[in-house]
Amino acid sequence: MALNETMVQEMIDEAIAAQGLPEAFPTDINSTFTLQSGYLVFFMQAGFAMLCAGSVRAKNAKNIILLNILDACFGCCAWYLTGWAFAYGDPLMTADAANCPTEPDAANGVTWKDIQTCTYGATGPNQAFIGNRFFAMSNLPRGSYYSWFFQFTFAATGATIISGAVAERCKFEAYMLYELMIVMFVYPIVAHWIWSPWGWLSALRNPITAANQSYVLFAGSGVYDFAGDAAVHMVGGVASLAAAWVLGPRIGRFDAAGNPVDMPGHNASLTLLGVFLLWFGWYGFNPGSAGAIMSTSVPNFSKVVAAVAINTTVGAASGCIATLFIAMAYQYFTLGVVVWDLIIAGNGALAGLVAITGPCAFVETWAAFLIGGIGGFVYFVASKVNLSLLKIDDPLDAIAVHMGCGIWGLLAGGAFAAPGMVNDVYGPAPGTTDGQRAYGFIMGGTGSVLAAACVAILMVFVWTMAIMTPFFLILKKVGLFRVSPEVEAQGLDVSHHGGSAYPHEGGKAVGGNGNGKGDMDFGLTPDMVDRKIQEAMEKMKKEMVATA
Repeated sequence: MALNETMVQEMIDEAIAAQGLPEAFPTDINSTFTLQSGYLVFFMQAGFAMLCAGSVRAKNAKNIILLNILDACFGCCAWYLTGWAFAYGDPLMTADAANCPTEPDAANGVTWKDIQTCTYGATGPNQAFIGNRFFAMSNLPRGSYYSWFFQFTFAATGATIISGAVAERCKFEAYMLYELMIVMFVYPIVAHWIWSPWGWLSALRNPITAANQSYVLFAGSGVYDFAGDAAVHMVGGVASLAAAWVLGPRIGRFDAAGNPVDMPGHNASLTLLGVFLLWFGWYGFNPGSAGAIMSTSVPNFSKVVAAVAINTTVGAASGCIATLFIAMAYQYFTLGVVVWDLIIAGNGALAGLVAITGPCAFVETWAAFLIGGIGGFVYFVASKVNLSLLKIDDPLDAIAVHMGCGIWGLLAGGAFAAPGMVNDVYGPAPGTTDGQRAYGFIMGGTGSVLAAACVAILMVFVWTMAIMTPFFLILKKVGLFRVSPEVEAQGLDVSHHGGSAYPHEGGKAVGGNGNGKGDMDFGLTPDMVDRKIQEAMEKMKKEMVATA
């Protein structure tokens, strides 16, 4: 017998009452849900490692995998030192907060600023721009530890994006430095703007946290970015653009006429394994961004999480299918052949996932199909423009997938956000009589959500480029950014990581030099060849002695 939602909720309430569970039970459930989601997001690092390893040539596989594992390591240290503080270092409520007024009183001269000071103590106008508490977790309440872990996994994910754009020619020292810069400073500031209740673009603001500014919600809505199209994907994508532009293309990526030369990755199986692992991890990334599975203000709050999971699936599926057919049509009309491209299909799924990440909690399922499908188109066009027009070499198409589709996802939220779903996530709009939040213009809204999204896109682009472009130029100037041509030609694995990732295959490793021929110098060094010959001679001598 099927049970409706009311019956299920009544059974849950009765079970809780019968067991005499404490009032903190919902908090523990929500914390556990968020932690489990964080574990899935952390597992996305394995997906990135496989995606990157398969997408580069065999001679650089070790290098890119090492960079991915260090994303988690350096990201953890950076988030511990300053990342969390800049992103979520917001004021805590004072001991007398419960006795503070909740509404202004003109007769007694009580303003929102007075209420803020009573509730949180003295705060400055810069609180809207950056957090300033809990450096190195100092004085951070243990009740926030679950959130610290979940947000750390997001920060590490954003920094991982860049490693794909600079693959096969970036120095290891440069990687460590830009990882720290992104997680310690660049990403946390954007996260604060959008996800902190004090951030100037945040849809979570209220009259108390916004008392230092002349408005509560930017453009009347704030930015609707549920799981990180701006804070994670745009930051990572824009930083990738700056890095790849300053670093320059790989040797041989363009011919003398400036036309792109194919440099396929060495293992499509690893690439698609990475896609599937990332897709799986996205079920922590998007649904986990709800931060809860139970709510006292929204009945059956799990419906929000369930809708996010479905929209995430739909966005990936439609993105994959759309990109596959778009690429096939392009090949057919340009070359006259039908090609069903596996790598393009995998990137299309990632494009759909990125596109749906921002609006996943605010749109109906039919809109998620459109958003994912259009995301696949955006990825395909952005990839062509990036390579053929801008001449930027991005081995994993990180710029097209994350920046291009991140921008589209924010715009899509401004178009398709549904009124009831927005209120389920953010609650009633402050300062209104009916409590209705702004919603997408295609759904009958006023366009304020789109306006806020456009400002967010502009600000994130300018902020990230303004910080990271000079940073990369300095690295290049001091010789810390790019490896030498000799090292790049030989491969980073042999040059810096103790040998090939495929030592038993030697020079026969397919894709070793990017053309499938597997030249020996990309699999075996001259010293290794001499040693192999000597070992073979010794073995032959022993066999001859034994037979004699």
